[in-house]
Amino acid sequence: MPVFLSTADSDFEARFTALLAAKREDSVDVDDIVAGIIADVRSRGDTAVLELTERFDRLALTAEGMRFSDAEIAAECAKVSAEDRAALELAAERIRAYHARQRPEDAMWEEPTGARLGWRWTPVSAAGLYVPGGLASYPSSVLMNAIPAQVAGVERLVICCPTPDGVVNPLVLLAAKISGVTEVYRIGGAQAIAALAYGTDTIAPVDKITGPGNAFVAAAKRRVFGRVGIDMIAGPSEILVIADRDNDPDWIALDLLSQAEHDESAQSILVTDDVAFGQAVAQAVEKRLETLERSAIAAPSWRDNGSVIVVRDLAEAAQISNRVAPEHLELCVADPDALSQQITHAGAIFLGQYTPEAIGDYIGGPNHVLPTARSARFSSGLSVLDFMKRTTLAQMTPAALRAIGPAAVRLATSESLQAHGLSVQARLDRLND
Repeated sequence: MPVFLSTADSDFEARFTALLAAKREDSVDVDDIVAGIIADVRSRGDTAVLELTERFDRLALTAEGMRFSDAEIAAECAKVSAEDRAALELAAERIRAYHARQRPEDAMWEEPTGARLGWRWTPVSAAGLYVPGGLASYPSSVLMNAIPAQVAGVERLVICCPTPDGVVNPLVLLAAKISGVTEVYRIGGAQAIAALAYGTDTIAPVDKITGPGNAFVAAAKRRVFGRVGIDMIAGPSEILVIADRDNDPDWIALDLLSQAEHDESAQSILVTDDVAFGQAVAQAVEKRLETLERSAIAAPSWRDNGSVIVVRDLAEAAQISNRVAPEHLELCVADPDALSQQITHAGAIFLGQYTPEAIGDYIGGPNHVLPTARSARFSSGLSVLDFMKRTTLAQMTPAALRAIGPAAVRLATSESLQAHGLSVQARLDRLND
């Protein structure tokens, strides 16, 4: 059974703090292994990638065979049913429309001094998109990573998706095609991240790497950060649902299980102002676990990491949620808009009882690549901005330099940076001649 907490209990703060501090991921340290893999790929390039792919994915490839050919992509896409294709195309259309609104605008203005200031946004030149393979092979992740990059204007999009034992998910390749990605490699793990960051004879390096992965992928992204940009280090999935008594307990139970079935380390939390409703939801979860296909994963997730928290009112529920800073937050209450105004930390908010989080995973429009492990306190989900960078612009006229230049000279002198000051003063002297 999950942990039951109540803010009315004298030991609530201690128990809630323990819940926040609980480590849900395996503590296996893979960093040394990953460091060796990255060094090997940097040293031996394709040869290292091919050997590691054969070792970990049981797949023997040639350098030319790492990349899916156009013919292979077309053949795999042809296997997708019309219904699945239509669903992917609708999702892509909605994701593209949502992210198109995120494109930032350039700006330039003139100050009273005559100085012109502004900024310009430009995309990265190449992005590497990691897509997990094997059992966790998600075409939705292709759409969520590739479409924002495409909207940003990235010229070269590269996907790395492992195919253990040579098993290919046709939906992944169709999602890549719909997203405009033609460069797809059947490699994965830390070796794929290293190849994307440093390049090999076959795979040209990229500027930024995004996408989820296992502990080895996460460790590799940490290691190559600085050489390339990364989106985030994603941990196990999580959901927090704030629900009042005017909800169907079974609906809420299914929402909690939608994240629990991802991973035994995933976390599902219900916050409610009605103790009887909280108990009804817990009972509904247990009932659903009897028939859920992934109950072997969802059951230990709910048992070991799940929680039902009873609060005095919805204002207190918002405070609890902000401390958790959940990846996904559902507001199943009478006035979700009003309650959402009290939320300051959440990766994504789903408003009302007819907006299950699962809609956001596939078809809603906003991105499903979101900050986990309380990192929503300081970071955001994947967006078009992750594939762009801002360059500032400044132009001084003679009048502007006369107006502000002397202050720059003073500050440079105070910092004992003589050449800084002289570079400004030389121009002032010419203007004053």
